[in-house]
Amino acid sequence: MDMKAHLSQLGLTTINPGTQIGSHNLSTGSNITSVSPVDGASIGSTGVCSAADYEKVVAAATEASLAWRNVPAPQRGEVVRLYGAALRKHKDALGALVSYEMGKSLQEGLGEVQEMIDICDFAVGLSRQLYGLTMHSERPGHRMYEQWHPLGVVGIISAFNFPVAVWNWNTALAWVCGNACIWKPSEKTPMTAVACQNIWNEVTADMDHVPDGLSCIIQGDYTVGQMMTSDKRVALISATGSIRMGKIVAQAVAARLGKSLLELGGNNAIIVEPDADLKMVVPGTVFGAVGTCGQRCTSTRRLIIHSSIYDKVVDALKSAYGQLRIGDPLDQNNHVGPLIDTDAVAAYNSALEAVVHQGGRIIVEGGVLDGAGYESGCYVKPAIAEADNNMEIVQHETFAPILYVMRYDTLDEAIAMQNGVVQGLSSAIMTSNLRSAERFLSPNGSDCGIANVNIGTSGAEIGGAFGGEKETGGGRESGSDAWKAYMRRQTNTINYSTELPLAQGIKFEF
Repeated sequence: MDMKAHLSQLGLTTINPGTQIGSHNLSTGSNITSVSPVDGASIGSTGVCSAADYEKVVAAATEASLAWRNVPAPQRGEVVRLYGAALRKHKDALGALVSYEMGKSLQEGLGEVQEMIDICDFAVGLSRQLYGLTMHSERPGHRMYEQWHPLGVVGIISAFNFPVAVWNWNTALAWVCGNACIWKPSEKTPMTAVACQNIWNEVTADMDHVPDGLSCIIQGDYTVGQMMTSDKRVALISATGSIRMGKIVAQAVAARLGKSLLELGGNNAIIVEPDADLKMVVPGTVFGAVGTCGQRCTSTRRLIIHSSIYDKVVDALKSAYGQLRIGDPLDQNNHVGPLIDTDAVAAYNSALEAVVHQGGRIIVEGGVLDGAGYESGCYVKPAIAEADNNMEIVQHETFAPILYVMRYDTLDEAIAMQNGVVQGLSSAIMTSNLRSAERFLSPNGSDCGIANVNIGTSGAEIGGAFGGEKETGGGRESGSDAWKAYMRRQTNTINYSTELPLAQGIKFEF
């Protein structure tokens, strides 16, 4: 694959801007170097946003939001439609860059760009459907209704594992809702952010009604994100990342009574019933556990198997894991690419040591791969460990391809195990029993924001609202009515009579 050609197509060079107001690049000081976990090579560098440049960004975004909110929503949708068309044009190049910079398979990289295209399509339709309700007033000669207005400036903090899709989940909706966006991407994947901004600039270059500050980027570490989270001019902070990060962001935003949308960690489980179809259980589990090298917030971490079929399922998983091909994710013959960096490898090793120390048993050996093709030091073997749900390490989300398997005897016990973690993102049950499926989906079943039947925990579609409960943060992005997070609700009452009656029949006469 000619990665240089892809980088050139996306407008990327050796040194790239770290602060962007539309097509306007600001001067920056120190640089972030992006190193590919695929081969350890440098992709390029970006600058770091300074406090002075941040002030210019938020001023431009604020000004842009004031102009953009007066552009009719269908016209805003047309801009997003054109952005989606440009993503189609650049899908191969951007998908390859996602794979190379993050380490996920090429198919997953292309799929991530397809998610961007899909949410643009969704947002275009939404631009004509920002509906409010009309309510009957208790007072004669009155009409009551609600409408939705733009928030203003939306700040987006994204994570490395989905370096472009999650940003676009937010921006596509925020733009059609009339907001300007400031993006703080992960410092581990800065080049994909610059590429997305370059595509945006290409689309909007000749559009006089699209202000520069509508799409802005600020690169850097957590200190750059802190400038946004503490800034009352940024009406909404949408943050994706760890629970620890989310708690810090939530406190900072709450201190100024701002709005936050949090998409945090997952500790996702699949329950396998005795009558489950193993032709679905095995591939659903394996992709959920090893896809993106276990670095999805929806990755399958726990497999809760009925005792009567436990050995059969475990043997099938061992066989499947023995067929996995680990290597360069740009080679479509491989199933698993690298972890994002050597820090992630260290966390993976620590988790495997912890599960044994805490009483578990490794049943598919892990380990770090070395030698030809693994020079980056980021390639590891997906592992399976027999464990107890209450183990400290099992309660913790390790962002790596480690699957914990455990037994259950009754469905109530399995559901209690599934729910017995602080996270509440994605869940699934594999069953042919209608009653079991409905029990799992009932108020007494899964407590997660996503609950699936006969599919795995990973691979959500954009049409449904994405997000979780408990310490996953409670936020919702993408489909359904998630657009409401990017707008403010206003209730309106109009009196078209010649009287002024008060609500609740209150009399106030003089």
